[in-house]
Amino acid sequence: MWKYVLKRIGLAIATSFIILSITFILMKLLPFQKPIGTISEQYSYYNKQIFLGYIVTYPYELPNQKWVFQYEGLYYYQVPIMTQYFRWLGNIITRWDWGTSSQIAPGLHATTIIGERITTSMSLNIISTVISVPLGILLGIIAALKKNKRTDNVISTSVMVLISIPSFILITFLLLIFCYNTGWLPTQWPAATAPTSQKVLGYIIPVVSLSLGSIAGYTRFVRAELCEVMASDYLLLARTKGLTKRQAIIRHALRNAMVPIVPAILAEFLSIMGGSMILEKLYGINGIGDLFIMALNKKDYNVLFVDMAIFTTFGLLAGVLLDISYGFIDPRIRMGVKK
Repeated sequence: MWKYVLKRIGLAIATSFIILSITFILMKLLPFQKPIGTISEQYSYYNKQIFLGYIVTYPYELPNQKWVFQYEGLYYYQVPIMTQYFRWLGNIITRWDWGTSSQIAPGLHATTIIGERITTSMSLNIISTVISVPLGILLGIIAALKKNKRTDNVISTSVMVLISIPSFILITFLLLIFCYNTGWLPTQWPAATAPTSQKVLGYIIPVVSLSLGSIAGYTRFVRAELCEVMASDYLLLARTKGLTKRQAIIRHALRNAMVPIVPAILAEFLSIMGGSMILEKLYGINGIGDLFIMALNKKDYNVLFVDMAIFTTFGLLAGVLLDISYGFIDPRIRMGVKK
């Protein structure tokens, strides 16, 4: 098992390295975006790029080369992309330096900007997952036990409606009803200096918007799995051996139905991360999703790259945990065992 875990982690690291390397090279092929700010601020930014090894200076203009900045008789040129790539690797390995922002916060490290926002995004997604998982599983179990009855029909219809509505449409209606019409909740994400009560109220709209779709997804998945298990031959055999319906469901049906459900929670968490990108922009949340769109619009490539690295890392990590979880949940699976 440990050999398999180490192998999967190694493959995830290698995959992450390949993805980030290709992304870095493709971003460097984009047109160079000059930093905003005064001449002295731009001069400071370019000096940082010289320190990182991405730019060189010459006291004269090079033929057939396009300079990116000119200051006090010096011409600033980008070095070849592959040279920047290897220097980028060296900067990360030796100094953990992913570059600085050129548009959002010129001169500030991209990792610092991400670090200031990632806590907000993670807290929203974790709270949404904690709420949606138990509610979704509970409603799915109720729907399966009341299959084809009024309760099941109500739950299934509600699930189909919620799944059909995107989260950004849902948050628009929630804002209209509970923020603008009634004034019960804040219309924007509270500022850092806002009272604690206001901050708590600020979580309601985004958490509900993220949770409802996930609850519907879990409910549908749990209902389908549990209905399939309850119709299986081994559950009928358990009933014929003297177990009551409740005992058979708790001891056999639920346990076997959870095998594909628990790993699906990780995949659902990633989908919430992706969905919160638009939601953060609509509600003015200072998270990494809103930062991604901002960096893309302003062409702040260094911040955009680190933001993409975060999402890539989460995706690969979830994939590793997903594969490993099967070995713990399903006793029929023994990873790493040779036949």
